[in-house]
Amino acid sequence: MAGKWLETLQQTSSGRPVFLENEIECSLVSAVDLECDELSDFPSLKSGLLILTTHRLLWLPPDSSTSSTSSAVSLPLSSVSQIFSSKKSLKSMFHSPRVRFQASLNPGPRSVAITIVMRGKGDCDAFLGKFWENWRARAWEKESESTRSGRGGDSQSGSGSANVSGGLYTREGAVRMVGVSGILRKEQEMWESTDKSLQEAFLDLNALMSKAKEMVMLAEKMRQKLLTGSNSQTGTTNDEEMGSKEEMQDWLLSVGIISPVTKESAGALYHQQLSRQLADFVRIPLERAGGMMNLIDVYCLFNRARGTELISPEDLLRACSLWDKFDVPVMLRKFDSGVMVIQNKSHSDEEVFARIKALVTKPDALRTGISPSDAAMTLGIAPGMAKEHLLTAESKGLLCRDISPDGFRFYINLFADINTDDVYLIKDHSMYATWVRVASASS
Repeated sequence: MAGKWLETLQQTSSGRPVFLENEIECSLVSAVDLECDELSDFPSLKSGLLILTTHRLLWLPPDSSTSSTSSAVSLPLSSVSQIFSSKKSLKSMFHSPRVRFQASLNPGPRSVAITIVMRGKGDCDAFLGKFWENWRARAWEKESESTRSGRGGDSQSGSGSANVSGGLYTREGAVRMVGVSGILRKEQEMWESTDKSLQEAFLDLNALMSKAKEMVMLAEKMRQKLLTGSNSQTGTTNDEEMGSKEEMQDWLLSVGIISPVTKESAGALYHQQLSRQLADFVRIPLERAGGMMNLIDVYCLFNRARGTELISPEDLLRACSLWDKFDVPVMLRKFDSGVMVIQNKSHSDEEVFARIKALVTKPDALRTGISPSDAAMTLGIAPGMAKEHLLTAESKGLLCRDISPDGFRFYINLFADINTDDVYLIKDHSMYATWVRVASASS
């Protein structure tokens, strides 16, 4: 039903909306209804999450909603023809805040009035102001023009500031003045020169930030092309080419997130939306890392991708702790030692234990054991993570640990093969028998 009048909105695995190219979210409001009294078959959109972006209005159903009629929908701001100002009256004090606007819906050019009903604690006036601002900005039309005009405006403002700073003295030469008047003139000239330098510095900073945004968008385009190319040419590319493409995809993925969730745009929903965005972000790095990553590594990667919108370790930990409430494919795990990692829900410790057992039962390992560094090379992970896996395998009874001045050494657990009634009895084809043969050969 929603597809008749509104466009269906695609969502990620964590429930975040899939944004368009160069689209940035500006405001989020929870517990929002969308109503249209002029259309009898307008879809029932109740108590959802409303997201205002530079290009669209996005409505997402609540997490508890299981009705097929409450699917995520979107409305382009280009279809909005008028936004009505809110009127303060005695009646408005007793019902939920409302924002009304006129829009052309599909199909046909029919224009109807749509009402946004805010039943939560969102700031209606702040949302209305951002709604006006993004609708008037028309970012979907003027992206290329804004870049060119920004460069022209920079040069004009730079020349204007130069004229102001040079207004105290003529081009033929400054008239030298003595006494208090000369000191004051000299002081004023110094302050104006400093102000000019600051203006030029901020202009350079703005240009750098705009260039950085362009690079992020370019990186995303290149990554999408690589993904589509790798999917269409899987049978014709060799392993070396596929490896280089995957490495390039990883590098482009870490360049930046085009629309990071911020406290200014999300408000009270900041940690909830940050949690969903983080779940989408770590999906590919987790696949490359074998299904598990240290929380510190994720923190560095995520902050590098967010650019200037950095988050604190407390925000990251709180976002990860919210995954239990959402249906996302990742989870936060804490080892007995206190080390916290992020892993896929499909990650299996049994597969890791099988690889550790294959390593620890090699002839050299039977004699000398293995260290966390040896396990790290086999598993392709950091030594700290490998040590946690070894300690977990020890707690399961697979390994035994020896602590020496050189550090930890882990051995295969042979106690299960030893008969307590006859410790000298060696069973054929047992791990204990293999260990005896290896030890005898080495001596």
